[in-house]
Amino acid sequence: MEQSRIAWHPAFVKAIQLELDAYSDALEFHSEYQLTAEPLKIDCVVIKKAKNVVIRKNFAAIFRDVNILEYKSPDDYVSIADFYKVYGYACLYASLRKTPVTDLTVTFIQNRHPGRLFEHLKSVRGYAVEENDPGIYTVKGDIFPIQIIDNRQLPAEENLWLNGLSRRLDLSMFVRVIEEVGRYGKDARIDAYLDAISRANFHLMEEAKKMSGTVKSFEDAMIKSGWAAVIEARIKAELEARVEERKALEIARNMVNLGYPAEAVVSATMLESEKVKELLER
Repeated sequence: MEQSRIAWHPAFVKAIQLELDAYSDALEFHSEYQLTAEPLKIDCVVIKKAKNVVIRKNFAAIFRDVNILEYKSPDDYVSIADFYKVYGYACLYASLRKTPVTDLTVTFIQNRHPGRLFEHLKSVRGYAVEENDPGIYTVKGDIFPIQIIDNRQLPAEENLWLNGLSRRLDLSMFVRVIEEVGRYGKDARIDAYLDAISRANFHLMEEAKKMSGTVKSFEDAMIKSGWAAVIEARIKAELEARVEERKALEIARNMVNLGYPAEAVVSATMLESEKVKELLER
């Protein structure tokens, strides 16, 4: 379950929408914004419908009329090449949409500290990099504002939804996110977000249900979000998979004791070669 492909990018767009929920009437959100007929797509573009709207949100402090956001999943990072690609997207947007380049901003979001990229920007581009808020680094020296965000460092009290985009949530944070999902209800269309965090943190599902004082609120949240049946099916499948693995391990032990080579044991049981190797070394 955890190894299957997780749709992090739709979850990220939903996280941005939820973070800026208080300003939903003043903003437009475009997922995988297509610049041309060719497959050149921006992860997320946030456009102000009213130029005078003030967004009181830490990562949106630099926002202007058109805001381009590039998101990297927890397993990825913003490389130097990625920086120039998205920088180019911003310039293309300004050209193709006849938008003044001074009306643009660019934001990169990832789950790690971009030390190598910072060194490049400072030494090669001559930019200055400042951390104005926890996890939010402003890049100064270009014609439009640029910021690079270490998602792990954002304060949970302000950026719950972005913090939730992780494979390493602790139990209390996981429960808090699920409860907030329940508060929005299934009409909020946040399936993509809930799917990503539940699959990435599947090991916490049963713990969260048993957590003292949260069982009722957790179950209510899952029911309201319309996700309870899906999660129950996944938990059942996970438990069945564990039972099958235990059976395979027992067969593997017997084969090892009978002197079968590792290749034959792997072929017969479909276990990972590392697990068979552990049995052979005991």
